[in-house]
Amino acid sequence: MLDIKLLRQEPELVRENIRKKFQDAKLPLVDEVLDFDAAYRETLAKAEALRARRNGGSKEIGRLMAQGKRGEAEALKAEIARLGGELDALAEDEKRLQEEVRQRMLVIPNIIDDSVPLGRDDTENVELRRYGEPTVPPYEIPYHAEIMEKLSGLDLDAARKTSGNGFYYLTGDVARLHSAILSYARDFMIDRGFTYCIPPYMIRGNVVTGVMSFAEMDNMMYKIEGEDLYLIGTSEHSMIGRYIDTILKKESLPLCMTSFSPCFRKEAGAHGIEERGVYRIHQFEKQEMIVLCEPEQSMEWFHKLYGYTVEFFRSLEIPVRTLECCSGDLADLKVKSVDVEAWSPRQQKYFEVGSCSNLGDAQARRLGIRVKKEGGNYFAHTLNNTCVAPPRMLIAFLENHYQADGGVTIPAALQPYMGGKPNIR
Repeated sequence: MLDIKLLRQEPELVRENIRKKFQDAKLPLVDEVLDFDAAYRETLAKAEALRARRNGGSKEIGRLMAQGKRGEAEALKAEIARLGGELDALAEDEKRLQEEVRQRMLVIPNIIDDSVPLGRDDTENVELRRYGEPTVPPYEIPYHAEIMEKLSGLDLDAARKTSGNGFYYLTGDVARLHSAILSYARDFMIDRGFTYCIPPYMIRGNVVTGVMSFAEMDNMMYKIEGEDLYLIGTSEHSMIGRYIDTILKKESLPLCMTSFSPCFRKEAGAHGIEERGVYRIHQFEKQEMIVLCEPEQSMEWFHKLYGYTVEFFRSLEIPVRTLECCSGDLADLKVKSVDVEAWSPRQQKYFEVGSCSNLGDAQARRLGIRVKKEGGNYFAHTLNNTCVAPPRMLIAFLENHYQADGGVTIPAALQPYMGGKPNIR
């Protein structure tokens, strides 16, 4: 959510940012906010003037009573009572106008960084760099679900019976590989100075609207029927929500955390949810990175975070590339975002396995996360990034380590988490 002062002082900057994101339908919101904000401030001024009259009248009543002018005092009392009624009505107007402003401000997108490439959708994202040599072996690599099934590691049919499409059972060495990757990711981030956390897997509605846009919420979140609770789509939601209405000490920043959680997503409108595989699913696990920092440090942390994901995948001998998200592909709260994509030797192309986002002060402003400072507190900046999210990561792992005999090799970095096994067969 933007600072209302920015809309008042530079409305054209906000309009131009909306155009850069190809969301022209939202342009009228700027004028609507300005109109409601002007009415809100006018109402505040009227209320302040009435309070001044009421306070002055209260003092005058005492003076009139002391002079024995009871009739004049009673008349003044009646007027003050009337002023009280007007103030109550103005208070209701203030509340209504403030909510009108807030509801529109929640929909107006955050100001993107000047370095973000302009484009309408993900087809116009820009490749930044490749890491590792993408190779295609001289033998055929089966579809990932087939690899898992041959290793007695995947049961989609049973999952459909218990839960429907978009769910899975992992078993045996494949399930162990899944857990090993997450355990390795946990230690990988702890070794880089991040504090390990396990957050709540459900959050309240005010936290949901604090960490994401309405469009994301509708497409992603599962709501618990009859309760003000939602299943998290990523641990970032509850990790950032942890600091709602908190004033942080400047010396405590940056706060660097790595969190594990299951993630639940509706994937509304997604294509391929019923395909025979685990690429797009309703439930998965993830090791996340979250940073709260000073505003001037957020871009430095942004580059560090996605660099850690690249380093993690390369330590498992998986080629990756980084892709900068264009303006039209950025969610409304994001200032800048980079996707990390892994190489698929079967498809001979890269596919997304993680995303790093700098949200500026948008989440902090919505949730009231401030940094203490003499002369006035200010909002922290928040960032999040995927370290690893199996089972999607399993697709990249299995394809890049699949052998001609049907086995899968285990890189040295992961072998301690797999009981020393050099391969699975």
